Amino acid sequence: MRTFLKSFVFAARGIRAFFRTERNGQIQGAVALVAIAAGLYFGISRAEWIVLLACIAAVISLEMLNSALETLCNLYSTDYHPLIGRIKDGAAGAVLWTSAGAAIIGILLFWPHVRALFH
Repeated sequence: MRTFLKSFVFAARGIRAFFRTERNGQIQGAVALVAIAAGLYFGISRAEWIVLLACIAAVISLEMLNSALETLCNLYSTDYHPLIGRIKDGAAGAVLWTSAGAAIIGILLFWPHVRALFH
């Protein structure tokens, strides 16, 4: 049981380090806070919260994996290597793809609420 609880401590340490040291993590965190604030402001439904929080979790999780892969690749070598480039580009592409999807979902989710403000 002790090792199980320690794993939570290590995971929390990783999350804290990610948001403290990774610029993209700070940006993604700020965007997530704005989206959560918008959800609170507009009083979005339970289903909308599920979609919003799933998008936030997906984007931030992929960003954390991307950062971890970049760190691992840099540990191996800081010199350019085509395979390391493919790994880094693929991980960054996954974050971009998911972020674009989350942005589209965010527009679809919030547009009716924003439009209602002006009508």
